[in-house]
Amino acid sequence: MWKEFKEFAFKGNVLDMSIGVIIGGAFGKIVTSLVNDIIMPFFGFLTAGTDFKSLKFVMSPAQVDAAGAVIKPEAAIMYGNFLQNVFDFFIVAFCIFFFVNQITKMRKKHEEPAPAPEPEAPAGPTTEELLAEIRDLLKQQ
Repeated sequence: MWKEFKEFAFKGNVLDMSIGVIIGGAFGKIVTSLVNDIIMPFFGFLTAGTDFKSLKFVMSPAQVDAAGAVIKPEAAIMYGNFLQNVFDFFIVAFCIFFFVNQITKMRKKHEEPAPAPEPEAPAGPTTEELLAEIRDLLKQQ
């Protein structure tokens, strides 16, 4: 069983996939930071300081007692957080599209068929045919 596991785990495809998952996780963090720290604050600036992450539709407000402890939390639709996740998705999707597009172009470039070979000149007569021709010419003289 250990031998079968080693054969499975160390195949090229499994290793490639695991590397892809690890890099994908790191890339996801980069994209999340890009959206949260750069893109959304810029949109917030353009929309007079709106913090998209805090945008929500409150269906029922939280109930708080006199001491300030929450008795019942609020029920709200967090559409601002949803918008940030949509931005994350589109950035990741665009990057994947760009990467796959470039790989496809590179493969097409490397898979271009070799130029067609030039047609060979017609084969000339063999030595035997030339000797027979010379013999026939000598007989005629």
